[in-house]
Amino acid sequence: MRIGLPAGTGQGFLRHKGLILVAAGGAVAEASALTLLAPGARSVAPQRSALPTIAAYHDLRWIFADGQSWIGFAAVLLAVLVARSALDATLLRFAWPRELAAPQWRRSFWSCMALTALCWTLLSPAATLAFGVAVLPFSWPFLGALPIIAGVLLVLSHGGTIFAWWRRLPPSRAIAWLVASFVALTAAGAAISHLSAPGGDTARGMAVAAVAGLVNARAWYGMAQLAARVPPRATSWAPGRALLAIPLAPLAGLLVLVLVVGAARLMFTGTIKLLPGHGGTVSISSAGLGPGNGAAPPAGTGATASGAGGSAPKAGAVLVVEGWGSWCCDAANGLRALEPGMVVRQFSYRGLDAAGNPVRTNDDDLPLPELGDKIAAQLAYLHRLTRSPVDVVAESEGTLGVYAMLARHPGLPVGSVTLLSPIVEPGQATIAVTDAGAVPPAALAELNHLVGRISPYGGDGARELLASVSRFGAEYFSGAGKGTQLSRWLAVIPLADALTLPACTLPGNVVVVPAFHGGLLGDRQVLPLVARFIGGQPVPGETETGQARLRATAEVIAGAAAAWRMPGMSGPCTS
Repeated sequence: MRIGLPAGTGQGFLRHKGLILVAAGGAVAEASALTLLAPGARSVAPQRSALPTIAAYHDLRWIFADGQSWIGFAAVLLAVLVARSALDATLLRFAWPRELAAPQWRRSFWSCMALTALCWTLLSPAATLAFGVAVLPFSWPFLGALPIIAGVLLVLSHGGTIFAWWRRLPPSRAIAWLVASFVALTAAGAAISHLSAPGGDTARGMAVAAVAGLVNARAWYGMAQLAARVPPRATSWAPGRALLAIPLAPLAGLLVLVLVVGAARLMFTGTIKLLPGHGGTVSISSAGLGPGNGAAPPAGTGATASGAGGSAPKAGAVLVVEGWGSWCCDAANGLRALEPGMVVRQFSYRGLDAAGNPVRTNDDDLPLPELGDKIAAQLAYLHRLTRSPVDVVAESEGTLGVYAMLARHPGLPVGSVTLLSPIVEPGQATIAVTDAGAVPPAALAELNHLVGRISPYGGDGARELLASVSRFGAEYFSGAGKGTQLSRWLAVIPLADALTLPACTLPGNVVVVPAFHGGLLGDRQVLPLVARFIGGQPVPGETETGQARLRATAEVIAGAAAAWRMPGMSGPCTS
C-alpha cells in the first residue's frame, strides 16, 4: 500500500518488527479476550492499535459501555487516557523512519494525550448516540452519529503524529491513510462479525484480527513517513505570524458538530427531506368508522380486495399500531383502501372513547408495559366487535408495544403480525433507575432533552420510552412468541435499518426494502405487500433475485456497522 510516499518505503516497513508486533499483537490480544468475555464485541478489536483518532473512538465506546458513576467514570477516563497516550506514542516511535531522528517520546506522549482528549470531547455526542442505539436500535440516531464520527476523524486525521497538528488542517495524504484504515477496519469488522456468528470459525476470526492489526501497522508507518517530512512551523507570536497560533484542527472538528446539529434541525422542520417523491400515503376519509364499520375504498382508487387483483375480500379485523410521534387516526387509511372487507382500525395511544372509537390525538410517551396493555385492550375490543382473530400491523415504536402485548397477554386472538421498520433486539444497553447517577444514562438523558428541544416533540423527547425499553425491551422481545402461538408473522425491514441489525443471517419471513426507517405505512410499494400477506397471498421470498440481493446487502451492512456501534456484551445471534 503506497499513498504518495517515496520509493522504497514499502520495503522498509517490514524491518519495523516492533511496530508490527505491537499493532498486530494488540488486535489479537483484544480479540482473544473478547472471545471469552464478550464475543459479540469482537468486531471492534482491530481498532485497538489503529491510528490515534480511530483508537480514541474505540476507547470512548468501551468507557461508555461500562456504566460508571461520575467518580468512577473520571478515574477510568484518566487511566485509559494515560494508557492510550503511551501506546500511541510507542507506536509512533516504532513507526518512525530509522534514518531520521525520532521525536522525543515525552513530547509524543503529550501530543497524543491532547489529541485523545480532544477526540473524546468532540466524539462524545456520537458515543452517546451509539449508546442510545444500543438501548433503542433504529437507524436514525446512528445515521446522525456517522457524520460526526467521519467528520471528526477526517479533520483530526493527522493528530498525534504531525508536529503542532492542532495548528494545521490535515494534509491530503493523512486523510488518505485515515480513509484507508477506516475502510480496512470496517471490512475486518464485517468479516469478524460473520465468523463470530453461530457456526463461525473462531480461528479465522483471530486471523482477520491479526491481518487488520498488520494493516494498522502499515498505516502508522505511512503516517510516520509523512510526519517526518512535514517541516515544523514557527511558533513565534509575532504579529505577522499570529494566524499560526489559531487551533485550526479543533475549530474544524467543532464545525463538524455545528453542521450536523444544523442539518438535524433542518430535517426536523422539513427544510431538508431525504425521501423526495418516495412512497406516499393514500388519502381517504376516515368518516364512518364507528363500531362494526370497515370503510370501503372511495370510487376511482382502483383498489382490489387484499391487494391482489380480483381475489375475494377477506373478512376480519386489522389493528394498525403506528410509531412514536404519530397522530391517530389516519395512518390506517392506505391499508383500509386495500382491505375493503375488513375492519381496519388505528391504535390510539389515548385509548377508546365511550362509543368504542379510537381517540383522535397524537401519541403519548408511554412506558412499554402500559403500551402493551393498551394495545391488548383495543385488540380484544376489535375481536369482540368482529368475532374473528385480529391481524396486527405495527411500525417502529409500535413493534415494541406488540412485543410487550404478546409477552404480557398470552393467548390473545391474534391472526398474524406484520412488523414494519421493527425495533430488533432492544435493550442491549440498560439505563435502569438505579443507574441514574451513572454517566452514560445521564448523557443519554441530556441528549434526549436537547434533541427534543430542536425537534417538534418537546424537551422531554422519548424519556419514558427509553427508560422502559432499557428495563423491559430485551425481556419482551425474547418473550413475545413464547406465550402466544403465532403461526404467521412478517417483518419488513428498511435497508437503512440494517445499520442496527444484529450481524446474523436474516430469517426467511423477513423482507428488505430500499427505504429509511419509518413511513412504510404510507409507502405505495409496501402497503400492497402487507395486504397480500394479511390476505394469505404470497410475498417476495428470500430466493427471489431482487430480494436475495437486498437481504445479502443488509447482512453485509449489519456486519460492517457492528464495528462502529457500541460493543455488544452478549453473544451474537442469540435471539
